Amino acid sequence: MLRSTRVLASMCAGLVCLAAIHGAAGNGLLQAPPNASQLAHCPTSCGDVKFSYPFGIGPDCFRQGLELTCNQADRPPKLLLGNSNIQVTYISVGNSTGGASTMIGYNITMSPGTDTYNRSWKTPAEGVMIYGRLYVVGCNVEVYMFGDNMTDLIGSCMSICPDNTENMERAGNVGGNCGGIGCCYINLRRDLFTINLVRHNSTRAEQDKALSKVKIFGSYGYYEFVVSDLFSSWVNTSNLYGGATSVFDFAITDQPNCERAQLNKDSYACNNESNCYDGRSARGYYCLCPNMQGNPYVIDGCTQDYNSTHRDNCTRACGNMTIPFPFGIEEGCYASDNFRLNCTPRNVTVLDRGYAQYRVTNVSLDDGVLAVSNKLNDTSSNNVERIVSTNYGGAYGTFEDYGESIVDGIFYFSEEDVIINWVIANLTCQQAMQRTATYACVSHNSHCENVTRGKTRYGYLCKCNDGFQGNPYLRNNCTDINECDIPNKCNGICHNYDGGFNCTSCSHGKVYDRTKHKCVMSAKEHNLILGIAIGVACGLGSIVVALGAIVLTRKWKKGIQRRVRRAYFKKNQGLLLEQLISNESTTEKTKIFSLDELVEATNNFDITRVLGCGGHGTVYKGILSDQRVVAIKKSKIVEQTEIDQFINEVVILSQIIHRNVVKLFGCCLEDEVPLLVYEFISNGTLYDLLHKDTMAKCLLSWNDRVRIAMEAAGALSYLHSAAAIPIFHRDVKSSNILLDDNFTAKVSDFGASRSLSLDETHVVTIVQGTFGYLDPEYYHTGELTEKSDVYSFGVILVELLTRKKPIFINDLGAKENLSHYFIEGLQEGALMEIMDSHIMEEADQDEINYIASLTEACLRTKGGQRPTMKEVEMRLQFLRTKLLRKAQNLPRNDEEIEPLLRPDARNLTNPANALQLTSQGVSGYSLEQDFDSSIYLPR
Repeated sequence: MLRSTRVLASMCAGLVCLAAIHGAAGNGLLQAPPNASQLAHCPTSCGDVKFSYPFGIGPDCFRQGLELTCNQADRPPKLLLGNSNIQVTYISVGNSTGGASTMIGYNITMSPGTDTYNRSWKTPAEGVMIYGRLYVVGCNVEVYMFGDNMTDLIGSCMSICPDNTENMERAGNVGGNCGGIGCCYINLRRDLFTINLVRHNSTRAEQDKALSKVKIFGSYGYYEFVVSDLFSSWVNTSNLYGGATSVFDFAITDQPNCERAQLNKDSYACNNESNCYDGRSARGYYCLCPNMQGNPYVIDGCTQDYNSTHRDNCTRACGNMTIPFPFGIEEGCYASDNFRLNCTPRNVTVLDRGYAQYRVTNVSLDDGVLAVSNKLNDTSSNNVERIVSTNYGGAYGTFEDYGESIVDGIFYFSEEDVIINWVIANLTCQQAMQRTATYACVSHNSHCENVTRGKTRYGYLCKCNDGFQGNPYLRNNCTDINECDIPNKCNGICHNYDGGFNCTSCSHGKVYDRTKHKCVMSAKEHNLILGIAIGVACGLGSIVVALGAIVLTRKWKKGIQRRVRRAYFKKNQGLLLEQLISNESTTEKTKIFSLDELVEATNNFDITRVLGCGGHGTVYKGILSDQRVVAIKKSKIVEQTEIDQFINEVVILSQIIHRNVVKLFGCCLEDEVPLLVYEFISNGTLYDLLHKDTMAKCLLSWNDRVRIAMEAAGALSYLHSAAAIPIFHRDVKSSNILLDDNFTAKVSDFGASRSLSLDETHVVTIVQGTFGYLDPEYYHTGELTEKSDVYSFGVILVELLTRKKPIFINDLGAKENLSHYFIEGLQEGALMEIMDSHIMEEADQDEINYIASLTEACLRTKGGQRPTMKEVEMRLQFLRTKLLRKAQNLPRNDEEIEPLLRPDARNLTNPANALQLTSQGVSGYSLEQDFDSSIYLPR
């Protein structure tokens, strides 16, 4: 039998610390398995150690020989074995044979001139088996381990330090394997042993030096030396210490094995649901629940985790393979963790047992079989592939070895076959049906079948009754098989019923054809059918003629539709746009789309695709045939002015190439209402991000707000002064600033924009814009200048600082203009009171004063006193550079940036000078200085 014991390492500071679980005879009061009510009064823990029956404290709480004592005098309390001084630090019942682990310590006082020391150890009770290693850390020390007498040598090792250095811990850590340089070990395989230690030093000084560093301790399994493993009291002393971490199995030892124990039902320790296993070396027996869950020593203590229900809309396929219940690949879609499968990104189905993974190619419910293969692409193999074979058996409890096959819980593995057999649970049908909550055969017309391997009952499976097919593990899923659909199943007329069928003679007018194995028509019936067929053919001919007429009508309507679309194309100035985009420089970025393309892209302009509605149209989300996601703007009003604005936006965007201006893909002019196609910006508008939920914390940090303002200012500065033809946006607002995946600003909606010749400084137009952002000077004079955009941008800066809308409801319930509110607060010295609280947490006073003074300059009533967008951009760049330096803890070197600004720029951080800002322009500015400043900005 292969067993894996879960080990918990424990360190203790006494002279002897032992974790042990055993089954020696004692004076316990309980023999037959008790029920939960009988154990309700019994303690289940002592200090940090938890335990359960058959171990216990007090009368009627433990099985004979497994009594425990809780020493409350210690802090924390210590759990002891019976009335001895053996401390128990870990107890495991039910999930394996049971076990524990801790240190066995030795305190040996060194005497001058003495070179040999002996210590003995014996297991505390019968039935205890010890496993582990004895480690020795020191210099020039030789250790021997003997069994029953000094001639019975179990093992030995030597630890040397060639240079007698004090850094033996470093020497012992070489490779982590204790190979004899500063550290060595002996395997423990006896219940009784004696340790004989011999030191090799020539002088007293060398002895004292070596002895202060000799330590002996134990560990289970592979050990890599670390200093923290040693007790602190072992360091820098003249004593020799020793220890071993031990692992113990326990067994019920009132009978030598399961066969003898089962003869006496009155003292048999296992409950009716559990299985009995012989202990090591035929020393007693122990009990295990079928699925390693619960307590096998208590009546009804074994639990099952099978769940016959599952959630709806489960994925039932991985690649081309179907995965039926009770198996599944998603949480809530499988009956228990045993039936969980994994679907890899490459559509490979994997059964993961912790110690190994199997690639599953088919699941059979009828046979209880998983077909497995190690094929990576499509090459077949007859070998079971086990991937990452580790932790064999540890996570799943007991494995049973039957020759060349292994039983792991509900799975039966064969090394040579390409199948894995499985059962629902390791129960007989009789046992399973008594557990109604976890009984798996839930479908009507299903039954339970026992599965055996030789003479061993392995578990049970569910199957549909004869005449039914489907999944017996799902309710009402075993459905009737219609045998009448099977060819030649019946010599005559077939009649199907639930679970079977019967046959009768052919009906009147038909005869049974034995060559065709079915009833066929007589000659009279054949002539009748022929006449009917001719009539049907004539009817079908009429239908074909009618369908042809319909097709011709549709083609005629499509012709009319094409002519109408061409008329709309001309009305919408399509010929002008065709000439515009025929230029080679614009062909790459601008395309005229057909209406059919955009109808398909927006699912016929479905209302669920609407992204938003603006002053100049409705925006839809679309997916083009090349899988590009785009935003499609459709004008609202069918008026020539709106069409002119639309064409204006196409003309402007086709000339603009800037990272902070929304990219135009093309347009469509075949509809009564023109459409514009531009890049889809995923994170919506700056307006939504600031104002949708003012109670929640804004996603934009102070650094992000400054960056977005700088990017938008850069785009507007480009339009005003760097574009081939100066362009005034005329509708600058936060809802026209879009944010992409990286929250990069994109200026959009150029429907109201105007372009100027190079010798013009302003243009007189009909006043157009959004209330709250509108330049008061432009509103009164009708003269549109670049400073009109500067004013609107100043309102956006106030929105970023205060998170208030351009027109908002104040504390008195009245509407108030945001720009007036900000200027009044600035003049009254209440700047900090109107700021967004999150900015106050992130920005310092100088930064807030700096951008507030810039905002005040943008909002001046007279346009001539406002800065240009180029000045605004550079000042925001300066603030952005300072923030980057602060975030990266770089040394301040403002002298490299400040000369780029006007002479009084250094005083912008002073509130007293904030209102002195004028629009005198940038002094000392040059392209070389602009390039120097740009090196500090992110790209």
